[in-house]
Amino acid sequence: MDLDADIKGLLERGDAASAATRAVEALGPSVFGYLCSLHEEDDAKDVFSVWAEDLWRGLPSFRGDASLRTWSYRLAWHASCRFRRDPFRRRREEIPTSAASRLAASVASRSGLAPGSRRERLERLRAALTPDEQTLLVLRVDRELEWEEIAAILSEEGVPVASPALRKRFERLKEKLAGLARTERLID
Repeated sequence: MDLDADIKGLLERGDAASAATRAVEALGPSVFGYLCSLHEEDDAKDVFSVWAEDLWRGLPSFRGDASLRTWSYRLAWHASCRFRRDPFRRRREEIPTSAASRLAASVASRSGLAPGSRRERLERLRAALTPDEQTLLVLRVDRELEWEEIAAILSEEGVPVASPALRKRFERLKEKLAGLARTERLID
């Protein structure tokens, strides 16, 4: 039985808690990976918790206009957007550097993430993208979602996103990435 049918059956029997548990267990790892591509790991965990709560509360009213996977990624996208808009996140202050932080930084500089390493350059490349661009890239390339699914995820209430427009944005994004990769000397 596929996930959508399984969840629908549980909801029809009035077992919303089992349906939500099944959905979080089935979709959670993929959604968490997506959120980790948009946020630092600790922040991704916070957003993931919000996503799980949103899914748990919203699943009984899930209409099935899109697949459960698409709806789930849309919830994750909205949780991520709310997290970034949170006033606390915008005014968060850096803690002064302590001896422990200086030691940690010196150890990290000797690791594979040393300044100038390939991984660091790839991280800079990713950081140069907007959250919308990161989401488009992850959903299409990493999660292999169809254009219609991505359009449903990124559509705001009352403002649908057209699949052809997403394809064009993706083409521009690939050009931007190629330019950034040349700048970072990741490609010739």
